[in-house]
Amino acid sequence: MDINIRIAGEAGQGLVVVGNLLVGAAAAAGLQVFSGKSYMSRIRGGLNWCDLRFADRELFGLKERPDLLLALNETALEILREHTAADAIVLLDGKDDRPQTMTVDFTGIAKQSGGTDIMGNTVAAGTIWGMLKYPLEFLEDFLRREFAGRVEIIAKNLACAAAGYRKGLTLPAKLTAPHPVHAPASVTTGAAMIGLAGAASGVKFATAYPMTPGTATLNWLAAASDRYGIVVEQAEDEIATVNMLCGAVYAGVPAMTTTSGGGFALMAEGLALAGMMELPIFILVAQRPGPATGMPTRTAQEDLKFMINAGHGEFRRVVYAPGTHRQCHDLTRIALETAHRFQVPALMLTDQYLQDAETNLELPGAEYRPIDRGLVDGNPETYVRYAESPDGVSPRAIPGHGVAVVCDSDEHDEAGHLSEDLAVRIRQQEKRLRKNAGLLEFFLMPEVCGAADADVALVSWGSTYGACREYVDTMNSNGPGKFAMIHFSQLWPLPVDRLKPLLERPRRLMVVEGNATGQFRALLREVGITREMSGINRYDGVPITAEYLTAEVKL
Repeated sequence: MDINIRIAGEAGQGLVVVGNLLVGAAAAAGLQVFSGKSYMSRIRGGLNWCDLRFADRELFGLKERPDLLLALNETALEILREHTAADAIVLLDGKDDRPQTMTVDFTGIAKQSGGTDIMGNTVAAGTIWGMLKYPLEFLEDFLRREFAGRVEIIAKNLACAAAGYRKGLTLPAKLTAPHPVHAPASVTTGAAMIGLAGAASGVKFATAYPMTPGTATLNWLAAASDRYGIVVEQAEDEIATVNMLCGAVYAGVPAMTTTSGGGFALMAEGLALAGMMELPIFILVAQRPGPATGMPTRTAQEDLKFMINAGHGEFRRVVYAPGTHRQCHDLTRIALETAHRFQVPALMLTDQYLQDAETNLELPGAEYRPIDRGLVDGNPETYVRYAESPDGVSPRAIPGHGVAVVCDSDEHDEAGHLSEDLAVRIRQQEKRLRKNAGLLEFFLMPEVCGAADADVALVSWGSTYGACREYVDTMNSNGPGKFAMIHFSQLWPLPVDRLKPLLERPRRLMVVEGNATGQFRALLREVGITREMSGINRYDGVPITAEYLTAEVKL
């Protein structure tokens, strides 16, 4: 059982505060929670909303339509009313004569309770909590933690929450609330999980030019910089960012940057520099719809082919795309390890949806466990940075520690000195390209969920995991046929010989992605998966949901 609550209004009305209060209280009460944000690229005005989903089972994503809509102004009501569930309850902070809409004067209740206008959002949270009939103390405890040390503020918010709670208990609407299941109380975002993994894995330098939605991870690293000893630098632009990254990694420092597609476009030359100098840089690209500025605060999966092909010339790279909060953490560490093991750029794709989405889970350990950087102590008399090797990986030493580490952006010989000798060029290029065999050996095979002998399989990558997982689970429980999900968390390079048996098995294959052109489906064909595949695509800037798949999958 689950319930989906949508809180909508204009920027500046405090709708995020309502969401945070309810999510924190629900997690503390033992409910499984999943929340996401949809917001316009403006500081004030417009139409924003957040969705809060509570359940008595594990959740993997959002729902398309709310069971309860809280509209903080008439605009939100008029635009979103038609996008609610058929029997949805509608609450309005205002006046409305329609019988299906219940009005509550949240601001007036806040003032009567000793609060101020801005505490109307606390009243709203209390009202919904009362409608759900969960114990008030969970909301009160969260408020005490949220405003710890601010005695007067706590007292006023507690009074407002209690007044809203009493109002909620009196409202005639009936909500079927899921029972608590002792779910974890800790709530986190995808952005925070990436930051945590980077910090715990030994990242000591993080730099970026702020760009939504990647900035959330940079902000997390900045907040944790003292604890983990990280230097965080806001660069003047993305060109400076990627060059700082290359410099830090050359000096032996694990480093990362965060950006979105437009920022990554400026990093293409620096990415190629890392390819030539064989530097293990790590770039997080949090996608949003493009081209150009596009829709800065919406979500998409439009940069896959760009990530795989960015940078001039030919060089190896590895590309990952987490689908869950736990994968955000685990793949960050894997990406850093792989980059340093093979001395290649590691790129990771998330999107606005996964960056901002919150859920509760048992947090992985935050203890400091630095990765193996693959460094050697070279012999000053014999060490050369780009020595020939069967796997293409040359010994990497830190400059200034007894050996000279010569690097050059031009083609170079084994010692790192510029060379235009054609034979040297061939040997060095073939050495670099030999890394692909090792990258393929360490390829992360897709996760398969659902029926082993599925008739229909949904191929997903990145954040479409949740929608596909929920759809498959539902269809296998209630619907006809046998369904499976095949989720890719590593997107490049792809070992076609190992993937063919898996992808040829289902009778029908549907590739689900948040873009218009079916980039991953085209990529599968490009590497040799030639069987018939249909595509399910969404490119309106809104996350794919299980309900969307129900409407789009043609059986």
